[in-house]
Amino acid sequence: MNRYALFILLTATILFTGCNNNTNVKLLNKNFLDTKVGKIIDQKMSKEVVIKKPIVIEKKIEKKIVKKKTKKPNITVQQKKQHFKDILVPIATEVYHVLEKQYQSILRDMQTDTNREYIEKLKIEYKAKTDEELLYALKPHPISILLAQAAIESAWLTSRFTKSANNIFGVWSFNKKEPRIAANATRGTKKIYLKKYKTFKSAVFDYYKTLAKSWAYPKFREKRTLTDDPYILVDYLESYSEKKKVYTDTLKKMIEYNKFYEYDIK
Repeated sequence: MNRYALFILLTATILFTGCNNNTNVKLLNKNFLDTKVGKIIDQKMSKEVVIKKPIVIEKKIEKKIVKKKTKKPNITVQQKKQHFKDILVPIATEVYHVLEKQYQSILRDMQTDTNREYIEKLKIEYKAKTDEELLYALKPHPISILLAQAAIESAWLTSRFTKSANNIFGVWSFNKKEPRIAANATRGTKKIYLKKYKTFKSAVFDYYKTLAKSWAYPKFREKRTLTDDPYILVDYLESYSEKKKVYTDTLKKMIEYNKFYEYDIK
């Protein structure tokens, strides 16, 4: 037993028995020597130390909602072409019948010399100086040519002009008052605009009318009253594109490879 323990033991004895009989000494509580880590008299000091854990405040991590990008379905070239034909062939066929019926009606009126007032109005509308020129303007050309041009100009109905303006044939606009959209390209310092149509059908009607009125296609109009052969007629559409003969040769290949001639009205 060491000195410190002996001192504590003697002190405790004196406190309990008193120094003499005349001294009033209060008895201490029996648990006086008890400590938080053991009894001093036992010299058994606990080695366990209670360590208070720091209070950790959990921060809620807000998870960002990441929208998964939906992949566009892969469409094959054949599916794209079939979609093009499913939409455009019925429209082109309907418009062709309407125009052919009008042409036959005006032809009969001219032969019988009737309905002259209406014929004269049409001549002004189509910029035709003679009855013959009006007939050239009114005769619709084969559907195969229309389909070939539409496929090239609209990229099989996938171009921006087609989706935003229903412009299938890349028809330019020179009138500020008509519905139109701006092209990304320019010609020198001039900005290019393309016509905006309500429907594909209205675009097809206007396409036929553009070729019927434009100063650039008089030989094409005359030739289509003489033949329905698309391979002959496309040679007269060089002015439709800056590529000239390369463009008309491409039209022929488009007609042949895609069998567009199958949709021509005999």
